[in-house]
Amino acid sequence: MSGEVLSQDPAALRRRIDSSKAHPARVYDVFLGGKDHYPADREAAAAALAANPRGYLDVRHNRDFLRRAVTALVGQDGIRQFLDIGTGLPTAQNVHQIAQRIAPESRVVYVDNDPVVLAHARALLTSGPEGRTDYVDADLRDPGRILEQAARTMDFGRPVALCLVAVLHFVADDEAYPLVRELLDALPPGSRLVLSHLTEDLNPENIRAVQRTYTERGFTFVLRTRAEVERFFTDSGLSIAEPGVVPAHRWRPDGAAPVPEQPGESFLAGLDEIEKVRYRDIADATDADINVYAGFGAKG
Repeated sequence: MSGEVLSQDPAALRRRIDSSKAHPARVYDVFLGGKDHYPADREAAAAALAANPRGYLDVRHNRDFLRRAVTALVGQDGIRQFLDIGTGLPTAQNVHQIAQRIAPESRVVYVDNDPVVLAHARALLTSGPEGRTDYVDADLRDPGRILEQAARTMDFGRPVALCLVAVLHFVADDEAYPLVRELLDALPPGSRLVLSHLTEDLNPENIRAVQRTYTERGFTFVLRTRAEVERFFTDSGLSIAEPGVVPAHRWRPDGAAPVPEQPGESFLAGLDEIEKVRYRDIADATDADINVYAGFGAKG
């Protein structure tokens, strides 16, 4: 656990929080049924859901892709280090929980720039005795700081899985590709890139409506084609693992997505639409529901 995290002044953290503006990490928290968000975040999530009533499937299947990818990397590829940038708020099935359940010695560094996430970092920093887990308070746009701070926990002489899951669509092209190249250039051969990204290739009308709700709130929100998503891998010479860059629900499905416990009908009837999302089963997703590409690649 890092001294930097422990030394954070709660009052200073509170001053950094602007609860009047939505933040991607907290909007994501709304869709995952979390409690660590503000009315502005809930309003943004509700607007996105109104624009695309099945849009919660993108969020939930994106999260389940991360579970499957980490499971495969640890169990099949022998990866023991993960750098998860844009991690968001703690939720079920965090990267360190998945990795250390299979290989207790795994090391995970989480990175986010939201002070609310930092305030909850203690919940993330709960490693088993054999592994290590840490948190870096930094922006994706500052890869130098991320790498410097992550080196306190990680051995950059050994392969690292760089996780950029549902974060790059918040970064414009002129920044996004150079940032990913800089991060990957610092990682040794055998490292991996785990990536998911929103696209308008699949169901353009729905996702463009969602895009409008975000851009109206001041977010950069870039929808990229499959070729543009693949470029994050190919620009750095990575080989893309099977089945390639595909819709998230089609990336090595294993049928193990958790089914939420279902409350009674009377309870559900008292909830608004955004509150009902946490109880929905995602197994009924079709190609007409998903707007997220996912994949991972290996550095030679």
